[in-house]
Amino acid sequence: MSLKQNLQNHLEKQLKTKITLEIPQNQAFGDYSIHSYKLKIPPDKLQNQLNLPDYIEKTEIKGPYLNFFINKQKLAEITIKKILKEKDKYGSNNEGKNKKALIEHTSINPNASPHLGRARNAILGDSIVRILKFQGYKTETHYYVNNIGKQIAMLVLASENKKPSFKQLLSLYIEFNKKLENNKEMEKKVFELLNKLENKDKKTIKTFKNIVSVCIKGQSEILSNLGIKYDFFDYESKFLFNKDTENILKELNKTGKIFKDKEGRTTADLRGFSLSMENPYLPLTRSDSSSMYLLRDLAYTIWKEKKAKHRNIIILGEDQKLYFQQLKALLSLLNHKAPEAIHYSFVLLPSGKMSTRRGEVVLLEDFMEEIRRKASEEIIKRHKKSIEKLSKIIGYGALKFAILKVSPDKNITFEMEKALSFEGETAPYIQYAYTRANSILKKLKMQKNSKFNINTEHEHKLVKKLSEFPEIIEYTTANLHPHIIANYSVELAKIFNEFYHNCPVIQEKEPLKSARASLVKASRQVLKNSLSLLGIACPEKM
Repeated sequence: MSLKQNLQNHLEKQLKTKITLEIPQNQAFGDYSIHSYKLKIPPDKLQNQLNLPDYIEKTEIKGPYLNFFINKQKLAEITIKKILKEKDKYGSNNEGKNKKALIEHTSINPNASPHLGRARNAILGDSIVRILKFQGYKTETHYYVNNIGKQIAMLVLASENKKPSFKQLLSLYIEFNKKLENNKEMEKKVFELLNKLENKDKKTIKTFKNIVSVCIKGQSEILSNLGIKYDFFDYESKFLFNKDTENILKELNKTGKIFKDKEGRTTADLRGFSLSMENPYLPLTRSDSSSMYLLRDLAYTIWKEKKAKHRNIIILGEDQKLYFQQLKALLSLLNHKAPEAIHYSFVLLPSGKMSTRRGEVVLLEDFMEEIRRKASEEIIKRHKKSIEKLSKIIGYGALKFAILKVSPDKNITFEMEKALSFEGETAPYIQYAYTRANSILKKLKMQKNSKFNINTEHEHKLVKKLSEFPEIIEYTTANLHPHIIANYSVELAKIFNEFYHNCPVIQEKEPLKSARASLVKASRQVLKNSLSLLGIACPEKM
């Protein structure tokens, strides 16, 4: 629990009402404040009636506000002791204890090697999993494999009489897609193949399975190199070959919201849901009664809901917002709750948007190798030799951070040189602050310190930033936006570097030397905790 939350709880208990502590923009007005008239209590009366904890040094009235000033020594003692005691768990309020969260992320079509744009889903989802685990949730990470869709049928036809490797799949898919654009007969073959699959043709099922297995194995290996792993791969075919979709259609039929359209398709009437659709009628089956993706996804989403228990989360691209609203509308007709959806925007290169279909992509695997190579070049400049493990820590960390520092609802224009910079809002900048702290501590023989003297504004500023970490984690857990942690970690690294340049540690005399060493140790711990929640490792030296 943060000091702010502790004070808020303390005041709420006395006032017997909910309050909101604000942080004044001008530090001269204190650390926290209450707008007294919102409580219908004059500020002077409020000031006199409060019994405050010993870490509040004084209160002052400014207009309608009652401002609280934290005792700097007390804040340092409480914060540093807590960090050094809790270590890797500092920041967690354990809100997920005895709770379960299911997170579905990545779930890209198993038809090719993923491109950089698709990596945003996986990196974002992985960070959310880490945050929820940190908060005590029992997590399950699911990858939904679209193993029976049109794109897989295209790949099956493109791979006919071949045993393609994972690396060959993308070129096969692009080549087939170009042919398909001007050939209606080929499109007919695609749907004939899908019909065979739905009618449980054994040879077709086996062919689809073989192609998808090659792709899933290849995709998993690439993402595993980024530290991203999955607990379960859920195959769409499971919801084709059981009775779930039939049961859903029966339940929807009871609502009076489905009908057969003039083409013989079972169609949902979504009028009244205020969706931005030109036509509010949404097909759930084809004219031959075979199920469409949305119907199978309904079955999968209901299945996930039963497993999730407390939090059911899905990461989706912004281009799927309307689709998700349609899914949500159908779930409401069935009296089921939709997952918490985190939508993310595109990853762009300076040259523009990527497209797998047109072949205008930068493959994630190639990009990872390039950013690792560039990180290695920087290491050689500093150490006169290449260190592969370190180049991966720096390179992959730079890639993840450049994606995670941006709010999901905003586009990212990825510039490799900026991402790898040791200055500014980058992972290497934060990692370097960590190694700087590590270097100081290695040169010291740490003494047990019971006093945490604060002598300068640089020390107080650093302590205060460290004390905010639990609140940052709590807010991020509620909103599932890791960029909040990423931005916090940049600010912390910046404040730590200011402290480093203005407050000597190794050359200082006791007891100030030990007090500052404890502050360095606490800073190192929180830098590590914040980066680990983003899936980024901290090197011991750079």
